Amino acid sequence: MLLGLLVLLLGLAASGCGRQSADEAAAEAAKTEQADTSGDEAGETGAFEETLTGRVRADGSSTVGPFATAAAEAFRRENPDVRVSVGVSGTGGGFERFCAGETDLSNASRPIEVDERQACRKQGIEYVELQVASDGIAVVVNTKNDWVDCLSVAQLKRIWEPGSKIDNWRDLDPAFPDQKLSLSGPGTDSGTFDYFTGAIVGEEGKSRSDYSATEDDNVVVRTVSGDRGGLGYFGLSYAEENSTRLKTLGVGDRGACVRPSAETVQDGTYKPLSRPLFVYVKTSSLQRLEVETFVQFLLDNQAEVAKRALFVPLTDEQVDRSQAALDEALGGLG
Repeated sequence: MLLGLLVLLLGLAASGCGRQSADEAAAEAAKTEQADTSGDEAGETGAFEETLTGRVRADGSSTVGPFATAAAEAFRRENPDVRVSVGVSGTGGGFERFCAGETDLSNASRPIEVDERQACRKQGIEYVELQVASDGIAVVVNTKNDWVDCLSVAQLKRIWEPGSKIDNWRDLDPAFPDQKLSLSGPGTDSGTFDYFTGAIVGEEGKSRSDYSATEDDNVVVRTVSGDRGGLGYFGLSYAEENSTRLKTLGVGDRGACVRPSAETVQDGTYKPLSRPLFVYVKTSSLQRLEVETFVQFLLDNQAEVAKRALFVPLTDEQVDRSQAALDEALGGLG
């Protein structure tokens, strides 16, 4: 009888041990399942927070260059693994590279021309045109020039038209001193050159050739600031950046002389040297997330970038037009 009782007690103990092991196993299984689920959720979150990488290549206008560079610097602060390179080979030089398929974006201080459109078409390059800011072309002289504050369009034409013989300030106006006129300005690849000659001379690309031509606006700054009789022209942003080194003239007939500023460019009173600034985007490049994100960043932040780069921000209507153009291009990618 005692032997039977002992056997019964041993059986109950063994049964209890079995239940304890099963409970522990179930608990461990639950912990493992929870860990697996947490891992899946972390993986999904990581996918949404994946770091943006890649490269965006831009080239073109030296005038638009400061805008594109300011945008690139702000963009890289949010996306440090995206490399945005900005070249300044001039509007024409930028379109050459763009239509050869070498860049994603082409910065331009004038609209693309017929021969450039044909070059892009020949290479199968499709693009969208986006206005990103506005600008004025400033006419500048040396700070020691105390005899002129304003020049008329007619006077500027006499200075810059092909075959001009105006080599001395007195040739332009007998009231001016006997001071040699030294000219400096953008080269023929520059959109600023194209716009200025069209607005002042009356025909785009037509200009006297005996002047110091350069694609680097900083060279114009150094040349004019170093010569009492110097005169040159370039984008308003460079004039504002160098306001202590150069004197900016007003343009217009006497009594109606207007100086370039953000306000006069935006309201259109600074005529005829106000202009839109563009970024051309290769449509196929928009298939790359880093390019699409950067271009959208340009439009979303154009006002802040324009002010930082000393350009004139777009109006709400202009922003809407550029955004609609970008949306249409993105929609066409399927």
